[in-house]
Amino acid sequence: MQEPGPDPPDPTDNSTPTSPGGGGEASWLLGVLEAARGASLLSASPAETPPLTVVAVERYLAEAPPSAPPPPCPAAAVPPQYWYDVTLADGSRQERCHLAPSLNGLVQRGHLRAGDRLRLTRCSYLYDERRLRYGFPCLEGVERVAGEPPAVPVAVASAPRCPPLRGERKHYLPLWNNEDPYGDAWEAEKPPEKVDVDVSKLTSLGQLEMTWRSRVHFHPLLVRVLHKSRLRYYGKPEKKMDVPYQAYFEVADSSGMMSMVLWNSLCPEWYNSMKVGTVLLLEQYAIKNSYPFKTKPTPGDSQMKRFATIEISLNVRDPPTKISIIPEEMVKPEWGLPEVKYRFITRSELDNLPNNHSCDVIGLVTFVGRIERARKRERSEDFWLYRWAHAIDGTSEQPFILEIFATSQPDVFERIHPMTYLVCTQMRVVRDLTDNPSSTIYLTTSNESQIFITGCHKGQPYTRDTKVKNFIHWTKTQSEADQMKKTVIGGYYPLPRPPNSFLKYCKSNKVESVLKAIGEMGKEIEDLHYREHKRIAIQGIISAIRYINCSNVAEDASGVEPVQVQSLKINAVALKHAIPETEETGGTRDSWQSDLWAQVKDKLLKYLHHSTVFPESIPRKFDYVHKDLLMQQYNLHAAVYQPKEARTDKNINEFKSASGLGYYEVTVLGINHDVAVDVAFLPLFCPEDPHLLQMEDIENDTLLSCMSCISACQQKTTSYGTLHDTFPLSNEIVKAAMDLDGKHVICILDICHLGDDKVEVFLSKIYKTVEPDVLDLV
Repeated sequence: MQEPGPDPPDPTDNSTPTSPGGGGEASWLLGVLEAARGASLLSASPAETPPLTVVAVERYLAEAPPSAPPPPCPAAAVPPQYWYDVTLADGSRQERCHLAPSLNGLVQRGHLRAGDRLRLTRCSYLYDERRLRYGFPCLEGVERVAGEPPAVPVAVASAPRCPPLRGERKHYLPLWNNEDPYGDAWEAEKPPEKVDVDVSKLTSLGQLEMTWRSRVHFHPLLVRVLHKSRLRYYGKPEKKMDVPYQAYFEVADSSGMMSMVLWNSLCPEWYNSMKVGTVLLLEQYAIKNSYPFKTKPTPGDSQMKRFATIEISLNVRDPPTKISIIPEEMVKPEWGLPEVKYRFITRSELDNLPNNHSCDVIGLVTFVGRIERARKRERSEDFWLYRWAHAIDGTSEQPFILEIFATSQPDVFERIHPMTYLVCTQMRVVRDLTDNPSSTIYLTTSNESQIFITGCHKGQPYTRDTKVKNFIHWTKTQSEADQMKKTVIGGYYPLPRPPNSFLKYCKSNKVESVLKAIGEMGKEIEDLHYREHKRIAIQGIISAIRYINCSNVAEDASGVEPVQVQSLKINAVALKHAIPETEETGGTRDSWQSDLWAQVKDKLLKYLHHSTVFPESIPRKFDYVHKDLLMQQYNLHAAVYQPKEARTDKNINEFKSASGLGYYEVTVLGINHDVAVDVAFLPLFCPEDPHLLQMEDIENDTLLSCMSCISACQQKTTSYGTLHDTFPLSNEIVKAAMDLDGKHVICILDICHLGDDKVEVFLSKIYKTVEPDVLDLV
């Protein structure tokens, strides 16, 4: 007889000790969760609640309720919802707990994030009735604790991630979007292997197109990857698929180019290894009719034949595909594989290119904005991630203006910073000559765009391109110190500007659905998710303007309070219609108000105040020494906590502002004279580089043009140290405001949730309702 073995592991145990031996003090957290598990109502509310550290916050697709019928058609489908698991640590152990769905808003609005300290006020234990001996703890009440968390042991912070607690999902999603690889299942890169290629057994893409219908099994293919799409996650609450991912590639041999689709669990295994330029040997693949609605990249070689009717399908079954990567040094010229070709342009060439033209660019980054999120559709929890960047290449005084959406390259996307060499491929030109020929031209990413920064360029096919070589030569003639002076990071960024026509702003939307009542703004702001950017339109009357100067006052070091103010003296001539001067922090505010505002401001039913300019809204001068802190500040909160040792204590307010001496507070009165809202207008101008944050003249928008121009001139003067008695509310600004006095206008507002309870609201455009296109719409 054998000695009895150890008991099998408890499938309900989701805890991990902070040290390999699991010794040390008893875990308070484990005790509370066990108390909930053993209670008659499967819940516990501890009397003493020591602070816990949030180690990780992770997201996954929620499952449809068992009773929910399938939607009658895709258009009627309810947007998918998501669940969250939170890993907590108490110094002795870490525990994974499910976050009660009623608390999801804490994560979605940036109140609960990795690195936080919180107290657990209520928890429960939930058994899965469809599985044997399986349950998990659930967080039902938490309170955030101020202060920095203690360092979490590396063993905890880097522990392998297990499958989600609730339901039957097999993997977590990235916290803020669905397009990025996330988790241990995604292999970084497969090493090339030595493969014997028997050329006599190969077929070509051209032969496949002619013979695929008459064959069941296909000969091996030898192809080179020319284009690569971002990942597509197609998980549905009612579908039970383990890894519902898909990625498109364009591959080519000597006969032409064809689409190739990587499906499901092959994506985590192969997506990061299949790079543009990679040579693949494919065996046991399927051929299917091509999906007609997918996007198509613009090939670098316009003469290359495209086989558009069929596509190569790679999956784990039907049949199980065999993939081999051929090292570049083993690729033979006689195989006839095409080289990767590009369509690089210089900045001087951009102005002559048409809308939607496809191109590749390289430049030295001078500005990079914060990562923001755009909702994919109304009431959806799915978001696109994007950020703006400027890059110069020495051929023009103007920079490339780049709108960069996440390309399933999170390690690159999150590390774009000033002074890096940035390459963006398959970009599209965005311009509208019919609206305003002088409007800003910018480039935006496409589904097949790839981005690369310094440290990623070695071995990339584009390094052989002539324009890339010319750019590298130009950088060697530049002074690094001179370029550093022009660099800026983060803050509010006003592009793309609203069109000059309100008709174009509305596009296909009905005006009733575009316009929001001022009283509804609170709901619009309350529904925002963390770093979500949204543009809304309200009707109102410009009733008051105040200039708030923040150049001479130290900002609050906590980074939580708004920018403090110190005002300048009033120009009595320009402000003959103003509030008497009022003392505040040793100075006065420049202000103007209409006669109507003076009559109604004390009789309003609702007065909303959203003119606060937070430190996160101010663009900052880039400091290369603290680039990691600055990148962290303007990236999104990480899913897994990084211990304090990897960071610095320097506060964001200690970095010099890159724009302006202050901002304007604009009061918009509702057209029924019963509600009003204060919003901010932030002029952006960088004296060291006038092209960096340039505020172009805003056609048909005299007031905002005046406020932009006066502030720019003022800051130019300040940069030379000669400003002493410049008055921000000039005669031009007051005249422009008085021209709108009492008139109904449409105000376009940019709103963005900065996390916690901080929401910035900036005035971006003013339309007059007497304009013909507005009247036609109404």
